[in-house]
Amino acid sequence: MGCVNQPQHRPARRVVVVGGGPGGYEAALVARRSGAEVAVVERSGLGGSAVLTDVVPSKTLIATAEWMRQADAGPELGIRVAGESGPEPVRTNLTVDLGAVNARVMTLAEAQSRDIRSRLEREGVRIVEGTGRLEGPLRVVVDRADGGTETLEGDVVLLAVGARPRQLDTAVPDGERILRWDQLYGLTELPERLVVVGSGVTGAEFAGAYHALGCDVVLVSSRDQVLPGEDPDAARVIQDVFTTQGMTVLSRSRAAAARRTADGVVVELADGRTVEGSHVLMAVGSVPATQGLGLEEAGVRLTPSGHVEVDRVSRTSAPGVYAAGDCTGVLPLASVAATQGRIAMAHALGDAVAPLKLETIASTVFTQPEIATVGRSRAWLEERGIRYASATLELARNPRAKMHGIRDGFVKLFSHAASGEVLGGVVVAPRASELILPVALAVAQRLTVDDVAGTATIYPSLTGSIAEVARMLHDA
Repeated sequence: MGCVNQPQHRPARRVVVVGGGPGGYEAALVARRSGAEVAVVERSGLGGSAVLTDVVPSKTLIATAEWMRQADAGPELGIRVAGESGPEPVRTNLTVDLGAVNARVMTLAEAQSRDIRSRLEREGVRIVEGTGRLEGPLRVVVDRADGGTETLEGDVVLLAVGARPRQLDTAVPDGERILRWDQLYGLTELPERLVVVGSGVTGAEFAGAYHALGCDVVLVSSRDQVLPGEDPDAARVIQDVFTTQGMTVLSRSRAAAARRTADGVVVELADGRTVEGSHVLMAVGSVPATQGLGLEEAGVRLTPSGHVEVDRVSRTSAPGVYAAGDCTGVLPLASVAATQGRIAMAHALGDAVAPLKLETIASTVFTQPEIATVGRSRAWLEERGIRYASATLELARNPRAKMHGIRDGFVKLFSHAASGEVLGGVVVAPRASELILPVALAVAQRLTVDDVAGTATIYPSLTGSIAEVARMLHDA
């Protein structure tokens, strides 16, 4: 009998992930399931800032604020506090225990972090607690949390080191009166007057949440309108809601400095005006946490802003080194970070992979109402001279919205003028983050407005407005 060649077993590839946020832990799971030996280096807790100080905590706080806002609709819906018969909102009889709210916020964040750690450990991922830096493209040196040093060699390295809040030299956070957003959860009492500097997503979300919780809020915006990066019609709705509900919005007002006083803060504006408050939240963006990690020395090219330069499959300029998440500056969303991490590992380990398509990624601003968008915007289409049609339907016309007392918001779709393909959409509504999915599916699967219009929807439902807008575009 002839000899039978035995299969040659290749040794498992070694993957080192620096950073345990969404990009890091999702990459680790993909790599482990592909048979790789995986180590994740994390210094502050699995889940990273997304779970411990950013997305999970802020959205938990916002959920409490949303509950308070819903109480405002009580009288209109016929809800009264026992013993009361007047038209006063139910919430006038409610108080917020911010200490208890923040304790719950952090408890949920820590529980989510533990869940992620347990999942990684069950999959056989090794977790190394400490701070990692590159010494050459595929060598990670870890300053361990226990005081030791360890060197990890990998065939593939993924950088998922995230970003941190940007700080102004003239408004250095002290954790007591001048605050970064990750320091808000240490508050035990509602600020008497919270000045929020920055009207981007973070500033608008916290301004809306704290105002709903019962705090006097001043929002300082350097632009003509809040949320300058969002659909202009959507941003206008949010600003109108803010001002109608009693928030002070200072447009075209750039903050130059913030300083403490005996019992509060003073924010100095560039034009010489000042704004007084009990606390100030500096929500002026973020910067990539890429400094001091030996990246450039290892051949990893950075952009002028300090972000890691990557292609659409998350490769960096250094062979075998990939990057995912906020450190890349591609789009600061946990969903994008996770997608980048999964794509990176699939590509590195030889699996089939489709490059990242940002136009199919939905994003949400968690104000009340929420703004959810996906696909191409009006500005993008007009800049490129693409012929398109657009239709908008106010949410107040929707029967389900009327039942819930919803007055603010709309559904807007963009379609190609010739083919009818759905190119993008905007939903402004309570739970817009849930309502955007059908639009995201239409964009990702290149459906036409007729495809959407011909799909039966529940009556009554808020999703009915999406199909109705598609019908409006049938002959557009």
